[in-house]
Amino acid sequence: MALVLHANNTNKNAFKALIAAEYTGVKVELAKDFEMGVSNKTSEYLKLNPIGKVPVLETPDGAIFESNAIARYVARLKPDNPLCGSSLIDYGHIEQWMDFAATEIDVNIGRWLYPRLGFVQYIPPSEDIAVAALKRAMGALNAHLASNTYLVGHGVTLADIVVICNLFLGFKLIMTKSFTSEFPHVERYFWTLVNQPNFKKVLDDVKQAESIPPVASKKPSQPKEPAKPKAKEEPKKEIKKEEVKHKEVTEDEEAPKPKPKNPLDLLPPSKMILDDWKRLYSNTKTNFREVAIQGFWDMYDPEGYSLWFCDYKYNDENTVSFVTLNKVSGFLQRMDLARKYAFGKMLIIGSGGPFKVKGLWLFRGTEIPQFVLDECYDMELYEWTKVDINDEPQKERVSQMIEDAEPFEGEPLLDAKCFK
Repeated sequence: MALVLHANNTNKNAFKALIAAEYTGVKVELAKDFEMGVSNKTSEYLKLNPIGKVPVLETPDGAIFESNAIARYVARLKPDNPLCGSSLIDYGHIEQWMDFAATEIDVNIGRWLYPRLGFVQYIPPSEDIAVAALKRAMGALNAHLASNTYLVGHGVTLADIVVICNLFLGFKLIMTKSFTSEFPHVERYFWTLVNQPNFKKVLDDVKQAESIPPVASKKPSQPKEPAKPKAKEEPKKEIKKEEVKHKEVTEDEEAPKPKPKNPLDLLPPSKMILDDWKRLYSNTKTNFREVAIQGFWDMYDPEGYSLWFCDYKYNDENTVSFVTLNKVSGFLQRMDLARKYAFGKMLIIGSGGPFKVKGLWLFRGTEIPQFVLDECYDMELYEWTKVDINDEPQKERVSQMIEDAEPFEGEPLLDAKCFK
């Protein structure tokens, strides 16, 4: 009996098994005349998978459902298949990235895409959460790929196949260039792999989405049957203006709910205007210490803002300069959600490695904002220490970090990056 995959030739979950089959050298045939929504509802199909999900693989020993399980089965048909790794730790890392692809990439692409296509209800705050979570996942993937061509080892594994197939729908339908350009290593990885022969044979030519799909309009209401004449005419009910306005909104489209305000917007006004400081920093070209630094301390409001030092916990890993610089750039990209409420300086220190990464951050409020701690996973990679501005050495350290003083604490600067 041949291996028969019940799915159509556009199903990205079926692609996993088909690509694995190309690398493994086994033949997997698509079921003939498979029609999604019809074929998978038949009694014969439900015997293969009781909940009717697609794909299902028929084998000589029985049926297998769930796309990752199917891909694993296909790969293991070949003893010592490189797709499965060459050691126990490789196996663990492959499983790790396959789970990551399902829980962090696939789920969040779906939560962003499917409401816009009209498959589920579109709720703007839910979309914001999905996009933020997807950016976090893409950032983690980008950081790993900054120093790795493949996810595990030095060749294609099941991890790469599953991650690429889960990214496929995003790149094709909703993740435009303006979105993915924040993650250059993911872009390089995706386009490199989809153009490898075994991938291209299954995926064909892949083109990136040029725009984000508009939100699907609601279906027009069905025409009502004429009302039957009443035995006795009832007095007309007086309709208030507010009721008319509500009716007009709900019959066409629900009025958009206002986005919940960020808690930082509800803080008492501060004498420090963050945009004024950012302009002063950007526009001061000479006498920086006298103009910009003095201006900063004149503006600073310890009741409305707080200053924090951060030190990277794993500096012994920073042995390659460009990898370290990419790591810091990725962190600053993921801090974009705090741009309205923060200013930061990140210093990369040293000349030959390992390089030290130290930072200074100004945040609205007297503590690090909770939404930053929740959404930017890089935060936990640093030790955070609140600046005591009554301590003159700490205050001078702040000034030196703002002005990119070199040498800094006795060492040369490799680079200094600003978040503003």
